[in-house]
Amino acid sequence: MLKRDRSLLIGAIILVVVTSITTFAISAFVFLGWNGLNQNVIYFNPETVDGNNVSKFNKVRGILKSEYYLNVDENKLLEGAIAGMVESLGDPYTAYYSKDEWQMYSESIAGSYVGIGVSVSLGEDNLVTVVEPFEGSPASEAGMKKGDKIIKVDGKDVRGIKDADTVVNMIRGPEGTNVKITVYRSSNGEVLEFDLTRRKIKVENIESRMLEDGIGYIRIIKFDSEIADYFNQHLEKLIKSGMKALVIDVRDNPGGYYDQVVKICDRLLPEGVIVYTEDKYQRRDIKRSDAAELNMPISVLINGNSASASEILAGAIKDHKKGILVGTKTFGKGLVQASTTLDDGSGLKVTIARYFTPSGVCIHGEGIKPNIEIDVPEEYKDTPVSSIPPEKDVQLKIAVEKLKERMK
Repeated sequence: MLKRDRSLLIGAIILVVVTSITTFAISAFVFLGWNGLNQNVIYFNPETVDGNNVSKFNKVRGILKSEYYLNVDENKLLEGAIAGMVESLGDPYTAYYSKDEWQMYSESIAGSYVGIGVSVSLGEDNLVTVVEPFEGSPASEAGMKKGDKIIKVDGKDVRGIKDADTVVNMIRGPEGTNVKITVYRSSNGEVLEFDLTRRKIKVENIESRMLEDGIGYIRIIKFDSEIADYFNQHLEKLIKSGMKALVIDVRDNPGGYYDQVVKICDRLLPEGVIVYTEDKYQRRDIKRSDAAELNMPISVLINGNSASASEILAGAIKDHKKGILVGTKTFGKGLVQASTTLDDGSGLKVTIARYFTPSGVCIHGEGIKPNIEIDVPEEYKDTPVSSIPPEKDVQLKIAVEKLKERMK
């Protein structure tokens, strides 16, 4: 009797499976036809996506294919749809890059690339703004200045592009080729055009020297993929030279690799929280420093162009009361991005979380206030930090004075 019941059960299961497969095949044939069974499919969740939008997408694609006056490459249409999907989020730090753009972006964050030799950031006016023309670069030689707003690249208006990296990738290209950059110089209201020849740019993102009375100075220009190792090398060299206090300069530093600034903070801070991130599911990732720290007074120089990783460094040092911040309020970028290389060589940069200083403050849109607020002299407002004469750098002078007081 048991064997008979088991056979009936197995037969029923087989019947259900066969019926399901047959139903799926018939449905696929009805809706897609025989050819449709071999087609790629994009899936949408009917509970979250309005079916009218899916129909509209297909209708627009069909009109473009049938009525546009030139032949349409559907792969380009799809790539444009992907880029538009990312752009629709309205986040200037989330961006899609084609294969060529992604390669140039990857080269730029590695510290060597072909371009015109400027660092830029997205200003409060959402215009890509020159932070510093590098010494000896095509941009510097042509007379481009800090504060210039890039409004056109090769005649194309870029004022509506809210991703600085996208504009940078438009500027880059093969070595020896020319690019026309149109800028708005707000200091005098001029619109200027520069015809520049692209060259290979090697950026040294860190520099150091000894100042007076055993005070060391390290400037971090950008947190590139190897900056923590270079920072430790410069730090150890200064220590061996008799350093008793340290100035860290992150003015005009737009940020960079999250893991690199965490490593640098770990070298400086006592045991405790360096920074933590929180995603939309309230999941936290906490980065901590060990008990080993740099046992000497520290001053950190900051300004309105100190962003992202620079603010993690400044915020951690301030919250741990490990040093004093001198300068002006930082930029206020408290978001963390993750980068993904896609199968075809293109890339995606996505904002995945907010970060918080050890005291639990997210500074996005707010910035970090210095302990001692002081601006550069008016005559140097549009001058890169690296070009301010040391004797005129009042922010650096104050930082050094405060270190001397703590060394007594």
